[in-house]
Amino acid sequence: MPLAASAIYFLNLRGDVLINRLYRDDVGGNMVDAFRQHIMQTKELGTCPVRQIGDCSFLYMRISNVYIVIVVSSNANVACAFKFVVEAVQLFKSYFGGAFDEDAIRNNFVLIYELLDEIMDFGYPQNLSPEILKLYITQGGVRSPFSSKPSEKPVPNATLQVTGAVGWRREGLAYKKNEVFLDIVESVNLLMSSKGSVLRCDVTGKILMKCFLSGMPDLKLGLNDKIGLEKESELKSRPTKSGKTIELDDVTFHQCVNLTRFNSEKTVSFVPPDGEFELMKYRITEGVNLPFRVLPTIKELGRTRMEVNVKVKSVFGGKMFALGVVVKVPVSKQTAKTNFQVTSGRAKYNAATDCIIWKIRKFPGQTEATMSAEVELITSMTEKKPWTRPPIQMEFQVPMFTASGLRVRFLKVWEKSGYNTVEWVRYITKAGSYEIRC
Repeated sequence: MPLAASAIYFLNLRGDVLINRLYRDDVGGNMVDAFRQHIMQTKELGTCPVRQIGDCSFLYMRISNVYIVIVVSSNANVACAFKFVVEAVQLFKSYFGGAFDEDAIRNNFVLIYELLDEIMDFGYPQNLSPEILKLYITQGGVRSPFSSKPSEKPVPNATLQVTGAVGWRREGLAYKKNEVFLDIVESVNLLMSSKGSVLRCDVTGKILMKCFLSGMPDLKLGLNDKIGLEKESELKSRPTKSGKTIELDDVTFHQCVNLTRFNSEKTVSFVPPDGEFELMKYRITEGVNLPFRVLPTIKELGRTRMEVNVKVKSVFGGKMFALGVVVKVPVSKQTAKTNFQVTSGRAKYNAATDCIIWKIRKFPGQTEATMSAEVELITSMTEKKPWTRPPIQMEFQVPMFTASGLRVRFLKVWEKSGYNTVEWVRYITKAGSYEIRC
């Protein structure tokens, strides 16, 4: 269930109450004594930020020299509580000139009480946007003499923001050239056996946007996800066009996305914030296109020699290329000397990490590169444990390629003035935890 706070306390390091606010009558006013006695005096503040005493739970966080404690009497959402605390502190800092400590609280009692009444109603969090709250709570905070941050000015002409309709964008924006930049950035995670079979594989991605648009535009983004295409064909009463579709897992959106329309139409519709922001995150677990395959062969020839052969194949299209490819091949700690032969790039032995680092600046698609190394080992009279072979690790970036196969089908911009926009779309796939056992 969402956060339902019964009370909130602001304490100093000695446990003295600086300010508090009771939102419900299901807890007594002396609950802070229980927190002080069972947690602060027992020096258990650093063990866990969530403690239960009797029928109440205490969720607390230290900010500077102040403890913020939320008391709940039900099974509340802990993540929501801590997010509320973090955003509330940012709100207070915007009023206090960038400072939040015991002195700032003592100098702004009246303002804090007014803000606490606005940002939480009957224990449920409300709007915590500084830009919106400063429109109707115009009282200025007492600035700390040590703060040099200028106070923020209220945003003019924001009737929609006051009503809560669009709290992330102000009205009156104007640009000579209206542009939208969209980047799909993916990290591919892989664990592959020495024989080339995939043991674990997934892709985590995010869609980053940078908008320079005038007015209050409404954007609509279409992707080649399976559910969205099926819903579109259902609404238009026509079959889905052929082409690869993907299934998105664990999707999270920016607050600007219209979730009602997404649930009904499965399209990403939103009024974007001005500037740069993260539109959505997602994860893919099936149908992953691996950009590279690695075939390692490591032979231990007695106690004094080792042969290492690594073949790397690029699986993506021949017109693409990867940048900054790094292959880290682990070797024994007893390595004394290495000799290399590579078909592309450069290789060297790094004694600090006990691995051979093979770097290729530019790796074209549908090609392969090999590295052969002869490793001489130091002989030791004492019995050593057998060398456990750590996995080979890779780093890379592949522009204009997505391991998930995600593609932007359309990006539409509508604004009442009818201006023309320029849309830019980029794709890039990076290595996350890309490991191959050897």
